[in-house]
Amino acid sequence: MKLTIIGGGGFRVPQIVEAVSSADAGIRVDEISLYDTSAERLGVMAAVLDQLTPALSHPPTITATGDLDAALRGSDFVFSAIRIGGTAGRIQDERVALALGVLGQETIGPGGLAYALRTLPHARALAERIRAVAPQAWVINFTNPAGIITEAMRAILGDRVIGICDTPIGLVRRVARVLGRDPRDVDFDYVGLNHLGWLRTLTVDGRDVLPDLLADDELLDGIEEARLVGFDWVRAIGALPNEYLFYYYFNREAVARISGGGPTRGEYLDAQQNAFYATAAADPAHSLEAWDRARHERESSYMGESRAEEERFGRRAEDVEGGGYQQVALDLMTALVTGAGSGTAMILDVGNDAAGGDLLVPQLPADAVLEVPCTVDRYGVHPRRVAPLPSEMAGLLLQVKACEQLILRASAERSAELAWRAFASHPLVDSIAVGRRLLEDYRQHIPGVAAAFD
Repeated sequence: MKLTIIGGGGFRVPQIVEAVSSADAGIRVDEISLYDTSAERLGVMAAVLDQLTPALSHPPTITATGDLDAALRGSDFVFSAIRIGGTAGRIQDERVALALGVLGQETIGPGGLAYALRTLPHARALAERIRAVAPQAWVINFTNPAGIITEAMRAILGDRVIGICDTPIGLVRRVARVLGRDPRDVDFDYVGLNHLGWLRTLTVDGRDVLPDLLADDELLDGIEEARLVGFDWVRAIGALPNEYLFYYYFNREAVARISGGGPTRGEYLDAQQNAFYATAAADPAHSLEAWDRARHERESSYMGESRAEEERFGRRAEDVEGGGYQQVALDLMTALVTGAGSGTAMILDVGNDAAGGDLLVPQLPADAVLEVPCTVDRYGVHPRRVAPLPSEMAGLLLQVKACEQLILRASAERSAELAWRAFASHPLVDSIAVGRRLLEDYRQHIPGVAAAFD
């Protein structure tokens, strides 16, 4: 079996390789092809993997190339994790918004829309090459903003594109853990968009135990998402939100913390990753050690602005357990190839019409990509029905999805007016004038955004 990683020089690649090559992987990946536009990054990753693979149970043959068609040819799975504009582009996503008093974050709000504008042409071009060179491949998308990019690629490749994220299933795993249950033995209802969703039931032995959890302070203290937004709020809404809803529920506080004088997340990662690549290139013999150290720093500081000061750069150990996105990818690949685990629900980004018949969320268009529980087997991905959305959840979800689809149209039609509408309509942008200024400033500071309309 062949796996191609688009963005193969990226920082997360060793985690993917390690996951699919473990003793309990359930599938055998014989060949991994790394594709990247940067020979320097590919060289560093090759050095890291040279040191990693001897310890793996089933080390694959690994090739690295700057030839996309060669990387894709013969692939069974294509894992897409690209960052157009690099971390330098992310800094501008954040800083342009913050300069206007608006949230600056990678996927939430105007930063996510700007990121999408410069990424969409490349995602569509990648989908076209996959259709031409490897039409048999399953495409697993982790490129952010994952919901928008998955929706664009599905327009070309259909149901063979599946978006993944580790945050929703991480929430389920945390809840199961504090209840002393194996996550594979619980059922649940979760619905939303990528980085915007809610866990609304958790069923054990036929009974929804989420109300019991919400009523217990001690149990809630073990759930990172509950600590982020407050115990009173999760009780009020009767659900546990995806951690990224912090930026909606505490928008003012998030903007204040991110603007507080320290580096933004993009600036932190830009400095950290540049230092890692420079260190690893200068001392290839210790590149795996440098990568592992940088990975730990990255995970422990994740979403630091959302946490209490004492946890800002040191998440609790239990909050980072659970396998991450690479485990989600492995579980998905295993189920598609072998059917193993087909009775266990995964939370995936799929089309609103993917279940066949009635739409998963009737208020949204059929082609809208949602994040919902699915079962997976050799025949594909099968979304489960979800309970109707209460108005307060539906209102936010519909407004954000409308902005996402305006950005998709703006990119496809090269329309600055549609892009302006998307920025101005977003719930985290409080002025039409600010929406226009956001678009103007992004076009000025980020070449990829300017190119979207030139």
